Amino acid sequence: MDRRQFLAAALAIPANGQKEAAFRWPAGKRVAVSLTFDDARLSQIDVGIPLFERHGVPATFYVSMANLAKRLEGWKRAVSAGHEIGNHSRSHACTANYRFSRARALEDFTEARMEADLDGASEDIQRLLGVKPVSFAYPCGQKFVGRGEGTRSYVPLVARRFLSGRGYLDEAANDPEVCDLAQLMGTGFDAMSFEQMLKLVETAAAEGRWLVFVGHEIGKSAFQTTDVEALERLFRYAADPANGVWLDTVEKIARHIQAARKSRTAAE
Repeated sequence: MDRRQFLAAALAIPANGQKEAAFRWPAGKRVAVSLTFDDARLSQIDVGIPLFERHGVPATFYVSMANLAKRLEGWKRAVSAGHEIGNHSRSHACTANYRFSRARALEDFTEARMEADLDGASEDIQRLLGVKPVSFAYPCGQKFVGRGEGTRSYVPLVARRFLSGRGYLDEAANDPEVCDLAQLMGTGFDAMSFEQMLKLVETAAAEGRWLVFVGHEIGKSAFQTTDVEALERLFRYAADPANGVWLDTVEKIARHIQAARKSRTAAE
């Protein structure tokens, strides 16, 4: 046995170099992909929702309250069309190192204040849109409150309230075998070309993973803007059964993972 064969056997990787994923996606799919967008930006309603509806693509939107109110009827239509509405907190608190968050800095938050912020946003969403959010996205991808020795993770608060919590600017797709649903990896795809998106999808597919894309504005490729043409090409790619892509909301895919884990535990 040569060194390559030994390593393949040790890592349970076939000699052809392709690792067989233990987790199975529905209908023989190779990869799960979720399209998520933050902050209830106006272009999501004006450009994004019509685009998604033309292609029959569901998405997850983590909404901010002030922007939600600007297009309330549009967001109600989005809910009716089957898109998921997620919690993005009431205050969108990030680190004080960002000037826009200086007055609501995470360094100044306590766990109790964050609890009230999360619950308040869920109450607002349910009151305005009639849905109870089960998915959460950490503003700026940051998961702490306090500073120094007083710093605490607020992941446990999210885990107790939501099916999932999504990060931002992470560098990998989620392994459905081991990922913590309360700390999902989120990959930014603003300003990406279709070729860049496709490379990430194919990399995730090679290991049977779940790729959670994160965008903001929807329009022509720019800073914090996901490109419409690139999205349309991604939709066409995902629609081809030969590519094995399961394109769905965060809730749908997270529930599949949760159910698979419960089934496996019961079988053991």
